[in-house]
Amino acid sequence: MKIGFDNNKYLSMQSEHIKERINQFDNKLYLEFGGKLFDDYHASRVLPGFAPDSKLRMLMQLSDHAEIVIVISAGDIEKNKVRGDLGITYDIDVLRLIDSFKERGLFVGSVVITQYSGQHSADVFKKKLEDLGIKVYLHYPIEGYPSNIPLIVSDEGYGKNQYIETSRPLVVITAPGPGSGKMATCLSQLYHEHKRGIHAGYAKFETFPIWNIPLKHPVNLAYEAATADLNDINMIDPFHLEAYGETTVNYNRDVEIFPVLSAIFERIFGKCPYQSPTDMGVNMAGNCIVDDEVCREASKQEIIRRYYQALAGRLEETSTDEEVFKLELLMKQAGISPENRKVTVAAKERAEKTGSPAAAIELEDGRIITGKTSDLLGASAALLLNTLKELAGIQHKIHVISPVAIEPIQKLKTEYLGSKNPRLHTDEVLIALSSSAATSDVAKLALEQLPKLKGCQVHSSVMLSSVDKKTFKKLGVQLTCEPVYEHKKLY
Repeated sequence: MKIGFDNNKYLSMQSEHIKERINQFDNKLYLEFGGKLFDDYHASRVLPGFAPDSKLRMLMQLSDHAEIVIVISAGDIEKNKVRGDLGITYDIDVLRLIDSFKERGLFVGSVVITQYSGQHSADVFKKKLEDLGIKVYLHYPIEGYPSNIPLIVSDEGYGKNQYIETSRPLVVITAPGPGSGKMATCLSQLYHEHKRGIHAGYAKFETFPIWNIPLKHPVNLAYEAATADLNDINMIDPFHLEAYGETTVNYNRDVEIFPVLSAIFERIFGKCPYQSPTDMGVNMAGNCIVDDEVCREASKQEIIRRYYQALAGRLEETSTDEEVFKLELLMKQAGISPENRKVTVAAKERAEKTGSPAAAIELEDGRIITGKTSDLLGASAALLLNTLKELAGIQHKIHVISPVAIEPIQKLKTEYLGSKNPRLHTDEVLIALSSSAATSDVAKLALEQLPKLKGCQVHSSVMLSSVDKKTFKKLGVQLTCEPVYEHKKLY
């Protein structure tokens, strides 16, 4: 994989910059942490070289200075809100996050339940945490938030919130997902610290959009693509331009809320420490791009993948027309189309030639391999076997799985498990391959190639089953599908 981002430079520069920001205040900084801490795969896709756990590793370099406060909304607990990527509720994810931080030697100080108004499920969760020895604080709704600034910055506003006891100079405020109340928690703490005579600071850590690259740079366009469902829009920061005469990039929600934040800061401190939303940020990612062209191309591919995800989502009624239209506009701004994804073209051409579903993969060295539907295998399963044989240098005509090994699986599916489709899915073909590897050196050699699939691009000419999609995800493959079903059935 071509590298476009210097991860070591990023870790060093980012941690030093945060230390500098801590020193600008009374050795106390509340850092709102946006995005994913453990598994930022979007960043690693658009900035090749960025490690998915970079932000976590950066925090670990500051472990002696930092403590973590996890924020969750009482409303999200009540609604059993689920993280789409992990399939677990936000309250369960809080427990997962605490375990994950502790395993890495990071100190979790407490959990804050925001927007608390007596919700029973929040009370149950609070007791559960306290029984586990975790401190829990409650923050309450404020009428007229965020516009009623005199009420917000008063003893009846932030003053009603419980003061979070912290012991370290850097307090990282994170959450299971957006809308949890991270910023409000930070500002509430600034109010309470000020009343105690401490001039604490606030900063925001978001990787995207990257403030010091062009507005329409593909990396920033890819961020808009990733948040098409939220309708976030990148824009020039007008406050930064007015204050410094410099063009920087931010996004609409931060720009819109800045006058309110500025007024809250003035109410607390008498003066706002920042001239713009860009000033509040501490992101150094833009300074660590070492090959701009590599990052541009990776981001263009991400936009196309997001487009296909939205098309599939529209078919499954999880995405809207507006998301698809926005992604079409972003592709136009980036000067690309679905045909710029090589595997898309290859899969569609193979499907057209064979008259049945097909799939294609692009290997790390640029080779394109395809697979077609047969009596024994689905297109994705055939693609997997063809690819593993290619990587292992095994001739195409050689069977790595004996048809004799496949037949019992087909019989199990159709005669005992009630399946109408005798063809093997990707997970079934991998089980058959691993079984064959016990007695066949050729099968063993093919199986050993699986790690080489990580990061490869795959496209299917039809929508895949959830089983096939999960298998590709586990293999680390970046999958897209044409938004059509193989069979036009109503049920």
